[in-house]
Order: sequence, then structure tokens, then C-alpha cells
Amino acid sequence: MSLKLTVLGCHSATPRVNAHPTSQYLEINNRHFLIDCGEGTQRQMRKYKVGFSKINHIFISHLHGDHFFGLIGLLSTFGILNREKDLHIFGPKGIKQITELQLKLSMSHVKYKIIFHELTSNKSELIFEDDKVSVHTIPLHHRVYTNGYLFKEKSRPRNLHIDNIKQYDEIEICDYHNLKAGKDFMLSSGEIITNEELTISPENPKSYAFCSDTMYKPDIVPIIKDVDLLYHEATFLKELEHLCERTKHSTAEQAATIAKNANAGKLILGHYSSRYSDIECFREEAQTIFENVELARVGEVFTCNTKIPVHV
Repeated sequence: MSLKLTVLGCHSATPRVNAHPTSQYLEINNRHFLIDCGEGTQRQMRKYKVGFSKINHIFISHLHGDHFFGLIGLLSTFGILNREKDLHIFGPKGIKQITELQLKLSMSHVKYKIIFHELTSNKSELIFEDDKVSVHTIPLHHRVYTNGYLFKEKSRPRNLHIDNIKQYDEIEICDYHNLKAGKDFMLSSGEIITNEELTISPENPKSYAFCSDTMYKPDIVPIIKDVDLLYHEATFLKELEHLCERTKHSTAEQAATIAKNANAGKLILGHYSSRYSDIECFREEAQTIFENVELARVGEVFTCNTKIPVHV
């Protein structure tokens, strides 16, 4: 399973008994990322068995409390646990100042190094890349400077077709690297054995786009085109669309329109306003535009192909 998303929190505004502000844990191609860190995130991480030591990169969308007020608590806990590994934090300009001030005034001494990557651009940019994953920003339109994030797997090496390879004594283990890289094999006779005969195509690279919080912003569509899994905020239903301009949020219908135009594989809705007691109405509204819609619920795990039920 190369992509797995665990919803730690998915509601807007203030925490409530059964409603937790935004936070997500993303596993993609053996990399582990925390996305947003609303109040109570570290409790949710323990509840849903997210390993603290696996988190080396945290992505904060914006500096509204329901998206980052849990960060200082998590950083302090890392210190108590004697963390030594570097921690990278990506977020809007100002996140370094506010975090370092909290650590200083609370005398929360940490042994590990915190490396801040402060963002200011209003254009999509590459902010993280290694040999397995890349991360680009998705500029959003909210009341404060806000980014979503697009996580993409790198293409994987081709898989060896061992049964076919065994038919050629000349192919040795030292040749496997070239085969995985897509190269043909030439026998001593000069005959070319095509790579397609000796290898199997890997799964297509998976991608995940996180878009919260934002009003309807159709110019993000080219950035997230053909994304496998899309999370898009849906604070309101269409009947309250007039509130979107003032609050800079979106409706379920607008989120579905983004998903449709981006040719997304699956849409996950979240960031519901507390005025709605039944969130199924969000799915119903979105499905009038885009069929493959899921609702974020705390504790649920999503992959590109399915949803894993909540286990409380």
C-alpha cells in the first residue's frame, strides 16, 4: 500500500467532544508526513497509533488556531521523549517566530534541531523532494496566507520478471539494476531481449492533494490535475454559499467542481461547519457534480482505492 491517509481531525473552528480540528497523517512511498496540527493532535496520534518517531516533516497550511495550535504541544512532547532527529516544519512566514517564542517562554528545551521552511510565494513551488516523494504548494485563498500541499510519489523501478529472466543464462544478478531502470539486454549473439519481456511495469505513482482552507479557487485545477486522492474543504452547503465570500470557505458543490475539473480519482470532504448535525448532506450535494465522494471522519483511513472503517 503506497499511499495511506489517516484522518486525525476534520472539523472547523473549535474542538468539541466528538469533533477535532484539522490534522492528517500521510504515509506515501515509505515516507511519513503530518499535515496540519490542530489542538489535540498528539492525543489523536496516540489513539490511532501514529508513531511519534516517524514524523520528521510537518506541513502547516496556515496560522489559524484550528490548524496549528497543537504544534507547540507536540514539539514539547518530542523534547520529553528525548528526540534527537532533526524536525522540518513547513508553513507560512511567522511560524518560526511564534513557535520559538512559545518554546522560549515556556522553557521547553529541546535537544533536537527544528528547521523551519517559511513560505511566502503566491505561486506553486517545489518545497520538498527526495528519491521517493516530492511536495509542491497549492496556493489557496483564505483570510490569511494559506497553502495546500500536493504530495507525489516518484516513479518506481520496474519489477523483475524472474521466470522470464531465468530463461537466459547470460543475465546475471549484476544486470538487474539496468533491467529495473528500463534497459534492454543484449545477448552475446547480438540478439536484443526487450525490457518488456524481462520486467513488469510498476504501479503508477500515486498522488495526494490537501486543500484546506479556501474559497472556491478554480486556478488550482492545473496544479492538481489527475490527482489520485483529493481532500478539499467543504465548510458549507450551497444554501449558505453567501457566507463563503466573507469567511473565505467553500461549499460541497464547489469542492466537487474542483474535483471534477481536475479529474481527481476520489474526493474527500472535510472541515464541516458545526451548524450541521448530519454530514451526509455534504456527500449528497457533492455527488450531484462528482460521483466518487467520501466524507472525512476522525480515525478513518483512506487509500486511493478504498476506505478503511473507523475503529474507535
